[in-house]
Amino acid sequence: MVDEASDRTPGMVLRPPDGQVFRFDPGALSLELLTTGGPGPFARYEVLHTPADVAAWAAASRLRPVPELTVEDADVTAVRHVRDALFHLARARAHGAPLPPAALDVLNTTAAAPPLAPRLTADGAPAWAGPPATAAQVLSTVARDAVALFSGPYGHRVRECAGERCYLLFADTSRPGRRRWCSMERCGNRQKVRALRARRGAEAPEGADQD
Repeated sequence: MVDEASDRTPGMVLRPPDGQVFRFDPGALSLELLTTGGPGPFARYEVLHTPADVAAWAAASRLRPVPELTVEDADVTAVRHVRDALFHLARARAHGAPLPPAALDVLNTTAAAPPLAPRLTADGAPAWAGPPATAAQVLSTVARDAVALFSGPYGHRVRECAGERCYLLFADTSRPGRRRWCSMERCGNRQKVRALRARRGAEAPEGADQD
């Protein structure tokens, strides 16, 4: 479900089971983690099975520069646990529901741990202290991003895609604040096609054959 990201274009390239490849920008690092799966019925989209999968997500995320990362087997479970808590919190925000206390505890506990520490190299380039960084540091960085998101100016703009059977979550950081779709090339375009077919059906003469 997750693929490479571009240094210039925000977001992640998703490859869902239906075969359509598209770029999805959820607007925040913490929401990018939700593209890897989720709790309950969303477990069927799980892509974090091994330490290499966690490292691949970090490399594809908006973390820049890409951290040199050490991930142990136990870290995979920890990452999924934090991700599922973030999923519950983001969906609650998207639907105007109270934040689940258990998920909030997971977020705050994770954010309290030491995050990735930035440093400056001799040639003036940004880097992360280490190396290598740990999965726990990455998780703390993600959790702190979520705290900033949910408590910041875009906290009320966390939304779920309005497409049929699409549950991708994003923060609408656009100036007008009218984003409805995960991606215009996917759900936005599908809605345009449905609306066009509906108009054509309504305009068809009574009794005319319709495909």
